[in-house]
Amino acid sequence: MSSPTKRRPVFPFTAIVGQEEMKLALILNVIDPQLGGVMIMGDRGTGKSTTVRALAELLPEIEVVPGDPFHSDPENLDLMADEIRNRKLAGEKLPSERQQVQIVDLPLGATEDRVCGTIDIEKALSEGIKAFEPGLLAKANRGILYVDEVNLLDDHLVDVLLDSAASGWNTVEREGISIRHPARFVLVGSGNPEEGELRPQLLDRFAMHAEIRTVKEPKLRVQIVEQRTEFDANPERFLSACKKEQQALQKRIAKAQLLLKSEKVKITYDLKLKISEICSELDVDGLRGDIVTNRAAVALTAFEGRTEVGIDDIQKVITLCLRHRLRKDPLETIDSGYKVEKVFRKIFNLQPPTL
Repeated sequence: MSSPTKRRPVFPFTAIVGQEEMKLALILNVIDPQLGGVMIMGDRGTGKSTTVRALAELLPEIEVVPGDPFHSDPENLDLMADEIRNRKLAGEKLPSERQQVQIVDLPLGATEDRVCGTIDIEKALSEGIKAFEPGLLAKANRGILYVDEVNLLDDHLVDVLLDSAASGWNTVEREGISIRHPARFVLVGSGNPEEGELRPQLLDRFAMHAEIRTVKEPKLRVQIVEQRTEFDANPERFLSACKKEQQALQKRIAKAQLLLKSEKVKITYDLKLKISEICSELDVDGLRGDIVTNRAAVALTAFEGRTEVGIDDIQKVITLCLRHRLRKDPLETIDSGYKVEKVFRKIFNLQPPTL
């Protein structure tokens, strides 16, 4: 009999059929959380939410200071809230416990206070202390912040999320009182393009843009239906059957994180030059496309357990990193990747892609 505190079973990541582009983008952002997040656009019922929730189960547990609302790391100063850092610098030995990485859902109707947190002005003025009520950004620190239907979210809130994701900090200011806390999270947004696209300025801030489609192959559709039915009928048995694959992928991600941290993975100047040539030829605004493609190729190389980025690594990530940065006719949807692939092959002197 399962314990009452046990979390609800989540469909395993390794059992998700197809949608390779989305899975790769999510894994790379977990390996390198500083990449800048993923925007997943696709039809309804294609498993976007299921895949994001499944991802959290794969992540290695993290060390946190018990009772700290920001999940501060007990050793790494860069991953500590100011109060915890001051205690550490004062020579205090901080307690530690292991915790599952958080996945925080941001509801569509959320207010800025709910997202960023609030300052109790009365308490601050009467008792002279900064009374801060943490919001969703605090809860998501060192985890994943998931926004379903991000294209329906208020633009101002999307701006706040992207600013925090980029800087790694959230600052709340009210009546001259200012509080800041770490807000390092992997930002994952999903949506259905039929309900409207994000503004180009906001879209550009997401590191990657994964496009997913409803599976057309009848045999694969049957496989997906059967798996889901099996999981719903007996989650424990289904999870048990996937355990080995889940553990193998979890170890692979943890190894890739360590390899990336060691700074042993290198990309040659020549390949960097080629990436910038592709961005220039595609008329990509700014340098974010160049930076993200370089980082994503390095993260993929670490995931493959190698230390030198190759042409194949760039080919696998470049469409994800650039397709949403292309200038396009307002009536067009985001390019499926043909333009990016075509220019990639031209710059690297490969055969042009087939339509």
